[in-house]
Amino acid sequence: MESHLPILLIVLPLLAAPLCVLIGNRKLAYIVALTVSWCVFAMAVALVGTVNADGPLRYNIGDWAPPYGIEYVVDELSGFVMLFVSALGAIVLTYAPRSIDKEIPGSKHYLFYATYLLCLTGLLGMCVTGDLFNVFVFLEISSLSTYALISLGRSRRAPLAAFQYLILGSVGATFILIGIGLVYQMTGTLNMADIATRLPVDHGPRTVLVAFAFLTIGLFIKMAVFPVHTWLPNAYTYAPSVVTCFIAATATKVSVYALIRIVFSIFTREFAFEVLPLDTALMVMALVGIFAASTAAIYQDNVKRLLAYSSIAQIGYMLLGISMANQAGLTAGIVHMFNHALIKGGLFMVVGCFALRIGSVQLTDWRGAGRTMPWTSFAWAIGGLALIGVPFTAGFISKWLLLTAAFDSHHWSVAVLMLLSSLLALLYVWRVVETLYFAEPSEKAKQAIEAPLGMLIPMYTVILATLVFGVWTVYSADLAAGAASLLLGGMQ
Repeated sequence: MESHLPILLIVLPLLAAPLCVLIGNRKLAYIVALTVSWCVFAMAVALVGTVNADGPLRYNIGDWAPPYGIEYVVDELSGFVMLFVSALGAIVLTYAPRSIDKEIPGSKHYLFYATYLLCLTGLLGMCVTGDLFNVFVFLEISSLSTYALISLGRSRRAPLAAFQYLILGSVGATFILIGIGLVYQMTGTLNMADIATRLPVDHGPRTVLVAFAFLTIGLFIKMAVFPVHTWLPNAYTYAPSVVTCFIAATATKVSVYALIRIVFSIFTREFAFEVLPLDTALMVMALVGIFAASTAAIYQDNVKRLLAYSSIAQIGYMLLGISMANQAGLTAGIVHMFNHALIKGGLFMVVGCFALRIGSVQLTDWRGAGRTMPWTSFAWAIGGLALIGVPFTAGFISKWLLLTAAFDSHHWSVAVLMLLSSLLALLYVWRVVETLYFAEPSEKAKQAIEAPLGMLIPMYTVILATLVFGVWTVYSADLAAGAASLLLGGMQ
């Protein structure tokens, strides 16, 4: 049974999704979706335990050996990402019922659960597959599901936001598919390990460069890297709160994982960072994105949009770590994927609680809500501290590792700019704290009551995790360091 866990991780939610549609009852569909999501998390825990004990786990679908068959591979990196994606998928679904009752028409609830499971399937599939075309297939399963989930929002702008994402997402997907086609043309295989041995990256044809460009640019769009980020603010703003919680915590992180896997495992560090100046390009894009998006966040009155721009900035920190192309930098980038998933997932859960009780995500309507919704407001304060990077929070671990990597690489100016960017995060987080605690209560805030326990408990599970992983780093930093070492072939 244990040897089949990699395929069961994918098959279980994939089969449960149409089952939710066939059931057609929102309560039964929720029970199915919730049970499946927690089972998937349990399987992810078991897989990570096996990998830590015995090394990478490989599963040949249909017992066809690679490169002829499709291979699923769970190693330190894929297991790390798979574990937090499945955990957040289960926790967000536990949090979901009261929020979707408010924000999604009851007749569409069973469709929401089915689409949510499909999205989870796609994200987990991207983590475990060892086949490059399969990465594209699972990427599109998650993307198409996300378009549908965003369009479920009650606002008339939700379908438009989903359509904008669809257009840009399709451009990104086309770029990725062209890149995969060119790689297949040169190697005659789609197995990623096999491609790595066959791809002529040393003085090879120009086709290698073109394939690399198509793949990276396509993934930049999916990651919402500045300046190809324009789909993200509207998608996060107008999607139902539960959808925003889930995709903000997982979708862009899995795309970052795909970029790391393709750059380091297929094209190699030497090709990307020595033959090509990818390090300089990523560093410039990351720093410009961090400052541009953080500045935009300061001026937002819609809290969802504020956090959306913040997410674009945080993607920049992940790129910074990758751009250093060494053990310390890559470890920092991988750790920040996990830490930011917790922080932003928790903060969007806070927004969902305010949206339920106040009926608005506009900052002006939140004035004085700290008095009527103290637990929810306190959760924002904790999550905000983690986002800034205050000591004893997960955000501090990420930024400390990035600063250390910058100093080790002699990027003194990058370290200074990182510290300055944290001040921008302080400004937009403080705007919300000031509104909650130091402003006269608005009419909506006066009438609000605390969020229900069914939402507070999952929310605090994630928010308090940002404190736990700010002190205990065995899971985050140690696993990330092992993954980085594997990607770099043991190079420090």
